[in-house]
Amino acid sequence: MIPLWLLTISMIALTSCSVLKTTGSTIKTGYRIVKGTIKGTLWVVRGTYQFTKETTKLVYQIGKFTFEVVRAPLDYPLVREDLQTIDGLPVTEAIRLGRVKTAPYTVKGSRYTPMTVASAQTYEETGLASWYGEETKRQPGGSMTANGELFNPRALTAAHKYLPLPTHVQVTNIENGRSIIVRVNDRGPFPSQHNPDSGKRIIDVSREAAEQLGFVEQGIVRVHVETIQLEEE
Repeated sequence: MIPLWLLTISMIALTSCSVLKTTGSTIKTGYRIVKGTIKGTLWVVRGTYQFTKETTKLVYQIGKFTFEVVRAPLDYPLVREDLQTIDGLPVTEAIRLGRVKTAPYTVKGSRYTPMTVASAQTYEETGLASWYGEETKRQPGGSMTANGELFNPRALTAAHKYLPLPTHVQVTNIENGRSIIVRVNDRGPFPSQHNPDSGKRIIDVSREAAEQLGFVEQGIVRVHVETIQLEEE
């Protein structure tokens, strides 16, 4: 029998969807869907990586990467201040009720529709990455991500417009070949008033992730992003 962590599966069905914006300001992303398959290698998770009602802190490992995740107080400001609603509710209320994972949300009047958990399993995309979070140093206490986690610029985390929260992805710097795993726990990047093209970037990573990928100074780099499949130990 072939071990699961070495298992590669043939694609049974493949469909695609391109980036589009309707007149109703609904935005969807491009991604691949492979029905009935597991894509690539299964990564072993040592520890629990999903919050329950009783937990306020998680510590776990995926390969050589260690993740420490803390639930933020609901009165903390959002890292993305432009995030207006999630699932039609005030952001903090949606977080309190646990209605954020794949829920549609609005930013500056535009409605974004995340992909389903099933679709996210086979997501991969190549595009521009940037890093964010330096501004949170000005916040007393701390800042909160879109799924209610304490934002830590020294952790391996990222923001994505369409992936379920949380999702783990492998990010590879195409310029130097460096590759890391990050926990997607926030929304973004979005167009800014001073730089509308910033919304075309596919992912925003934390400063720590940018340092490990080697692009802190240049600020933007071309990357390949793909979802990894997890199996709890």
